[in-house]
Amino acid sequence: MPEITEAELKKQIEKNNFAKLYFLYGEEKYMVEHYAQRLIAKASAEGLRDFNFQKFDGCEADMDSIAAAVEAMPVMAERKCVAVSDLDVGALRSTDAKKLEEILSDLPDTCVLVIYLLSFNFDEKRDKTWKKFLTTANKIGVTVPFRRLSQAQIEKFICACAEKRGCTITRQNAARMLSLCGTDLQTALNELEKLCAYTGSGEITAQTVDSMTVRNLEARVFDLSKAILAGASDRAYTILGQLFQQNEEPVSILAVLSGAYLDIYRVKASLQSGFSAQEPAKYFDYARKEFRLNNAAYEAKRFSTPMIRQSLDALLEADVALKSSRGDRRLVLEELLAKLIWIAEKEKIA
Repeated sequence: MPEITEAELKKQIEKNNFAKLYFLYGEEKYMVEHYAQRLIAKASAEGLRDFNFQKFDGCEADMDSIAAAVEAMPVMAERKCVAVSDLDVGALRSTDAKKLEEILSDLPDTCVLVIYLLSFNFDEKRDKTWKKFLTTANKIGVTVPFRRLSQAQIEKFICACAEKRGCTITRQNAARMLSLCGTDLQTALNELEKLCAYTGSGEITAQTVDSMTVRNLEARVFDLSKAILAGASDRAYTILGQLFQQNEEPVSILAVLSGAYLDIYRVKASLQSGFSAQEPAKYFDYARKEFRLNNAAYEAKRFSTPMIRQSLDALLEADVALKSSRGDRRLVLEELLAKLIWIAEKEKIA
């Protein structure tokens, strides 16, 4: 059987039309776990799950135990389900790899084997071991890749989830929420759960999103970059102080701040070349981060290319200082802020 889509998997689960083997993987770990649990719930005999369901952690379980579970007959039911999470096929010893081949080649009709990856990904194009496994899995059962969703898809998903909870949220406010908490699906849904609980019913407003959504590091450093470029030194140093109070690593702060300036530089170059602000997304990884380019477009129009390059030089000097010195890392960032603010203000005066 070939690789199938999420929609096709959903139909199979709803109709109890199961293959012998399911392999669920991909970047969207929330979706992987969600559908693995749905498969397990439907493929295990209702009311007799204690007898007809066995779960193994692929990092610890041995192949003989998995084989015994697969071969065991279901109790007073048509089938049983065996689930294996995080089975690292690429790291198996030769004896275990051979045993896995034997298990898959002789799966009984009375068992649904669900293998799913929650803790890691693999390169399905370059890793020969995984390529071979995918080929085998597609012959015996089905594979379901959960690719990274675009921001637009996540926004739509957030809107649909809000409706199921008795609330509504506009696409604009869904995007607003994602710009604050990030585009990790599980994190976004946790934030939505909180917003729905606070709202109760009806529309989740922009004010609610702004006041209730927990800002991730990227969002807080974006606020820092805005304060720097606006010349708001008091606010910039206040935000930096808050980041240190929350035990954020200086290297991480600098990395995100450097990323914000790189966004501006890329957008500036794109606009000067006659392209749109979204052009850099074709060449760099902005999947689910398209809003960063829109944010950078405003700053790119305000500042010159030499100013942005000078700022990037200051960021590089700070990066070298952080990674090569044993001195006060906070002082390095405080001095960096002073330089960046001075560079931005100097251009305004000129």
